[in-house]
This record gives sequence, C-alpha cells and structure tokens, in this order.
Amino acid sequence: MKKVELNGIITPILTPMNPDESVNLTELRNQVERLIKGGVHGIFPFGTNGEGYILSENEKVEVLEAAIDQVKGRVPVYAGSGLISTKDTIRMSKKAEELGADVLSIITPSFAVASQKELYDHYVEIAKHVDTPIVLYNIPARTGNKLLPETIAKLAKDVDLIVGAKDSSGDWDNLKAYITETRELEKDFYVLSGNDSLILPCLKEGGTGGIAGCSNVYPEVLSSIYNLFIEGKLEEAEVVQESIASFRGVFKYGNPNTVVKKAVAMLGYPVGDCRRPFNYLCEEGIEALSKVLKENTDKGMN
Repeated sequence: MKKVELNGIITPILTPMNPDESVNLTELRNQVERLIKGGVHGIFPFGTNGEGYILSENEKVEVLEAAIDQVKGRVPVYAGSGLISTKDTIRMSKKAEELGADVLSIITPSFAVASQKELYDHYVEIAKHVDTPIVLYNIPARTGNKLLPETIAKLAKDVDLIVGAKDSSGDWDNLKAYITETRELEKDFYVLSGNDSLILPCLKEGGTGGIAGCSNVYPEVLSSIYNLFIEGKLEEAEVVQESIASFRGVFKYGNPNTVVKKAVAMLGYPVGDCRRPFNYLCEEGIEALSKVLKENTDKGMN
C-alpha cells in the first residue's frame, strides 16, 4: 500500500467543459496548475464539484490521466472511484489504481437504501481488490445513505487500506464522532471535513483537513486555513474561515457545485457550465454571486 498522509486542503477539482458539454482537458490542466500554485494540498477528480455523477467511464479515464500527468507527483491525487454497485466500484477503483491515483475516495452507494451491514460488506469487498489507500465518503443528502460513526470505526479497525473518511453531511456532531470514534486506533486515520464551513472546527477537534469545493474559487484562502492552524495562528485562521461565509451564502440560489463552477467562469476561466440539467442559476443568484465575487476580489481574496 502507498503511504500517503491525508492532510490539508484537497480540491474536488471541477471538470471544465466546452460549449457542447465535452470535457475540456486543456483547461483542466490549467486549473490543476492554478490550484497547486494557490497552495492546495491535494487534487481530487470526480468529487461533487467534479461532476463525477454525470461523466462516462471513458471521460473519467481521460480526466484522471490528464490530472495525474499534470500534477506530476507534486501533491496527492484522490480519485473518486465509487459507483452504485460493488462490482462497478471495484472495476473503477482498479482502473484508477492502474492510472496512478494516490488515494481512492469511495462514496457510498446511492438511490437504493443500504443497511450498515451492506455498506460495511461493500467496502470490505472493494478493499480486497486494490492496494491503494481508501477514503470513505459520506454525503447522505446526495446519496440517501449515511455511514454511521460506528461503521466508520469498524471499517477503519478491520481494513488496513481504509485510512480516512470524508464527512459531507454538514452535521457537526457526526463529523466530531468520526474523529472521536477513530482516535484510539493503532494506525493513522484521517478525518476530513467535506463542509467548507467546518474545516477549522474539524482541525481543532483532531481532524486533518478538508475536501473543500470553495477552493476551486479561492485556493489560497482555503489553503491558508490549514496552514495558519498548523502554525498555531488560530485567530487568523478564524478570520480566514469566516471570510468564505458570504460566498457560501450564494448557495441558497442553486446547487453548490453549480454556483462554484459559475463563480470560476465569472473569474475569467473558460470552465463552462455544469452538464445539463444541473446548470441553472437564477438571475438573482447571478447578481448575488457577481456582487460577492467583486467584494472578495476587492479584499484581495484569491
């Protein structure tokens, strides 16, 4: 198994698209460079912001090949390889491993309701077929399935390859339980916040960072939350954490990943829209986003 430390701010990099909705690999490479220059600590294709839910398997291979090639080992690459069935997830995970991913981020199955035993068995079986560290990905609002803290702890204890968990539930008590339930393990286990507003609380509690969609827009700002925390500059980290609240406030107008991609496009990067039908932002939302982006640019946020 590769030895990878899952620390810092990992960007669930958006997938740039051309006007015909084909993947724009040239701009993907540009975004990788922009994010690494901005100080992010990892690149994560096929998170929610990467629209992994709507890309074909061939497109995923193309995106992952380009991302890994462009990163060139400067930061870890996390590949979102989770699909609905165990069989399909094994196939995609093996492909991501062959392409050179450093970490596999495996989201829970979706649509059909799964018991905790079914989820446990799902991850145990996947781990038998790969040799790359696995991060469990909990986002019940999107999948309909929640990984309970006790299931996380059991998987972490029983499966060597399972080295971390990302909680995108937005439930602070759940995220905190992930940390406390895995604190006494006889191995390093990394808990990452999937909610950008909880990055600093997660770090204070003993987590190790965040997979932060907003870092597509403000890579330097989000990365500095972690960096300031590590330097012991907690008051400064608090100020930076709070600075993204106005941008997150625009999420009420549409899908967060739609808002994030629209924001990056409005900053002047040709990333296109999200793939239809998930690409609408009302006029009020566009106006609010434009206002926040200008205010934050005037503050020097990058």
